[in-house]
Amino acid sequence: MDHTHNMPPPSPSSSMTNQTKPHMMMMHMTFFWGKNTEVLFSGWPGTSSGMYALCLIVVFLLAVIAEWLAHSRILRGGDATSRAAGIAQTTVYTLKTGLSYIVMLAVMSFNGGVFIVAIAGYAVGFLLFGSTAFKKPSHDQKTTLPQSSGCVC
Repeated sequence: MDHTHNMPPPSPSSSMTNQTKPHMMMMHMTFFWGKNTEVLFSGWPGTSSGMYALCLIVVFLLAVIAEWLAHSRILRGGDATSRAAGIAQTTVYTLKTGLSYIVMLAVMSFNGGVFIVAIAGYAVGFLLFGSTAFKKPSHDQKTTLPQSSGCVC
């Protein structure tokens, strides 16, 4: 009885030589620190410190924009029930979801800096657009406590 079908396939390093694949970057499966990484695209940001800084800025901004879209008035809908409003909501939701997945894929590079700026971007985005820290009180909300009716029930 042949049990070779239960054998795992050979690893890429054992079956490939440097002649067949001259540039093979190792994929990290644990968090690491450093600027030499690949995020989202092959070869980006590479080994340049400036490109790594640009990568961090891009991931940060993508997270902020995703939070902005998540808390936009269009996505909340309000009183609009028209088909155009529904299409606008769907478009904003799709953009927000797509950006969130891009940030998730960037974090999957397992680079510690990318992880930190992604979390910071979501935090800043929520602080600016989702929390009550920068919201002006609306005029239709009562700012005083309701009068007590005297009933303890």
